[in-house]
Amino acid sequence: MSGYDVDLFVIGAGSGGVRAARIAAGYGARVMVAEEHRIGGTCVIRGCVPKKLYVYASRFAAEFEEAAGFGWSVPEPHFEFAALKAAKDKEIVRLEGAYRANLERSGATLVPGRAVLEGPNAVRLADGSRVTAERILVAVGAHPFVPNAIKGCGLVETSNDIFEWESLPKSVVIAGGGYIAVEFASLLARLGSEVTLVLRADKVLRGFDEDMRNALTAHLPYGGVRIVAGAEIASIDGRVGNIAVNLTTGDAIACERVVYATGRVPNTAGLGLAEAGVEVDAAGAIRVDRASRSTAASVYAVGDVTNRVNLTPVAIREGHAFADTVYGGRPTEVDHSLVPSAVFTTPEIGSVGLTEGQARSRCEVTVYKTNFRPMKATLSGSVDRTLMKIVVEKATDRVLGVHIFGEGAGEMIQCLAIAVRMGATKRDFDMTLAVHPTAAEELVTMRTPWEGGGVT
Repeated sequence: MSGYDVDLFVIGAGSGGVRAARIAAGYGARVMVAEEHRIGGTCVIRGCVPKKLYVYASRFAAEFEEAAGFGWSVPEPHFEFAALKAAKDKEIVRLEGAYRANLERSGATLVPGRAVLEGPNAVRLADGSRVTAERILVAVGAHPFVPNAIKGCGLVETSNDIFEWESLPKSVVIAGGGYIAVEFASLLARLGSEVTLVLRADKVLRGFDEDMRNALTAHLPYGGVRIVAGAEIASIDGRVGNIAVNLTTGDAIACERVVYATGRVPNTAGLGLAEAGVEVDAAGAIRVDRASRSTAASVYAVGDVTNRVNLTPVAIREGHAFADTVYGGRPTEVDHSLVPSAVFTTPEIGSVGLTEGQARSRCEVTVYKTNFRPMKATLSGSVDRTLMKIVVEKATDRVLGVHIFGEGAGEMIQCLAIAVRMGATKRDFDMTLAVHPTAAEELVTMRTPWEGGGVT
């Protein structure tokens, strides 16, 4: 047994930290975990879980309208935002309890409050006590960026704040074009808010496949989202409930609330990293190697605080790999090259592998695409479309990327990620029998390469 108080001290009880702590404790390590907020971290408390619940809620309005096309007569629906929030809060409390129970059941010790590093092998707890540890894992995540250089920045809210709103605002301005911005723009508009999305670029979702970007940018207005492209917020006047958002174009937008969704910042300030010999990059993210080890040999980091791939499943995998490597005798590295992702707008986007642009920069490719009206829309009257795209390396026939815009895209891409990771070829797709009638069958029935040339 080492001369330290614990074998592993984990700072942060989010998805990555909890997974690392549980697995390490399962291998027999003495583990202590500190959390200054709530157990579960961003994803469970103020991120993907409550967001998805709100997304589900936002889709019922269209379902009620479209039911008429299938012979249903539905009374005038009435939505109560307060009831949704109460149900969401109840579920988050349940999940937090489950996370806490699983952590404690593993044998790890949970301590409430903030913990900071005091050198490479010690942490200082909120009550002033000091704990020594053979290794320290930093898994404190990140927080939404809030501008402080514009007039009226005190009126800015973030995605965190949205989950605390007691009522649905009549109008909202959202700054940003990433997945958080478009997801909240989509769901708030479908719940009944008048939403304006302010983009610095000409389209949403920088970094995604161009066809997916074009499809979502074109479709968001059908869901009630007004897009103002090529603009930024210059200043904000008024008060919550009566705000004037002034744009760099000279235009002004009146709204009740203004939300920034323009990126996230690692939670590294004031953690004592420099004193422990832990380097951070220009964005404040902890520098780590492929084994998640920092520049201090005894300090590791996983999840959004490293700013590698900021997704919950990635943080979980990184935490698990760390524990397997250090405590399980099973050296494991996380492959960040084939990470499936979903954007939960309505319709959704699902993506895995290379975009067409990325693939063309590396090799000669063949692209297969289909764009169709979903079967459900033929009776519902919906304007929704489905777009599917397969990017194939011409020389090997290997599928390099799959991208889907349409209902159920998130569910489909999870299954497709298995095939892409295993090195499936286009012939493997072609030889797979279709399930009819489904939208997903199009993925195995596309036979003619798209001859448009270049990236659309």
